Amino acid sequence: MVKEIERAGIPVVHLATIIPISLTIGANRIVPAVSIPHPLGNPKLSYKESKELRKELVGRAFKALQTEVDGQTVFEN
Repeated sequence: MVKEIERAGIPVVHLATIIPISLTIGANRIVPAVSIPHPLGNPKLSYKESKELRKELVGRAFKALQTEVDGQTVFEN
């Protein structure tokens, strides 16, 4: 579905816990997530630390949306 939405001219970010799968399906903008059971958080962190982690991941996703890419790009930081 990611590729079809991109073909329509709408940029898509794939927040992914398993990067090789995202690469296999052809996602262009890939942001690594934390883990399979907790893609946007870490239950071992304090509330404040968890909030900062989520803020950073969503910020990275917004940056990826605004970035022109030519093919698959993994936005590590």
